[in-house]
Order: sequence, then structure tokens, then C-alpha cells
Amino acid sequence: MDILLAVGILLFIAGFILIGIEMVIPGFGAPGICGIICLVAGVFVTADTVEEGAFITVVVLALLGIMMAVILWLLSKGKLRSPIVLEEEQKKEEGYISSGDLNFLLGKTGTADTDLRPTGVANFDGVSFDVISEGKYISKGTKLMIIKVNGSRLIVRETKE
Repeated sequence: MDILLAVGILLFIAGFILIGIEMVIPGFGAPGICGIICLVAGVFVTADTVEEGAFITVVVLALLGIMMAVILWLLSKGKLRSPIVLEEEQKKEEGYISSGDLNFLLGKTGTADTDLRPTGVANFDGVSFDVISEGKYISKGTKLMIIKVNGSRLIVRETKE
């Protein structure tokens, strides 16, 4: 076997492995760039003519497409673990709350940190929240009470305290 052909095959193998790593761990970093360089160098080393180089390039692109489809299928079926997908659950028992769990704030009183026109920021028990007034302007420093929780929206009203 010709030494250039052996080097070309090694470059193709290294290129496909490095691009496969980049497909599983995305970020267009060192593996992707090195893989592209290896594949291009492999085409130049193994091709004797321009037509042969074009044919090898088409074959390499087809193999990359097949490889990408297989890796996406494996990732979607859970057979490969993706490092960019969060697998831990954030449970309420462990202290995590979602925006739908703001009903505990109903009836709390606090002060407006900004002017509410009708939206702004208010402070309740030392924690700042984005709030919405009932539709009227409320100036900064006014005492407020949460009268309604609608998902993550806190509707407030001026109190007379």
C-alpha cells in the first residue's frame, strides 16, 4: 500500500472521529476545527486528480451527513448522553420553586422600589419582584399589597396603612 494512501486514510479516520466528538459536544472548538483540517488534508493527500478530489469530497460530505443523522438519532433516543441536557430534576422538596408557586405571596405587603406605570419593581420581605399595578400609576415608596397572582405576574394595589 502506498504511504500517501495510508496517511490519507489515517487523516480521514481522525477527521471523522474529531467531527463526531464535535457533534456530541457542540461548540465549534478544537475537535471540529481539527476534524475539518484532517478531512481536507485527507482529500488532498489521497486525490490524484481534481475529479477524484471532487468525488472524494462528495463521499466525505455524504458520510458526514449519515454520521450526523445517526448521532442525532442516538441522542434523541437516549442511547448517547448529551452533556448539554440537564438530567437533574429540580424538585419542590429540595427547595426549588417555579414561577407558578408564587401564591404564598398573596396578601403580603411591601413597598414600591420604582414607580409603577403600571409595571415596576416592589420589595416584599427583603426580596424584589416585578409587579403590575391594577392599572393606575403608583409612585416609588408607596405601600403595596399583593392582591392577585396570575402565573408569574404579581398584581398589586396601594394600601392605606
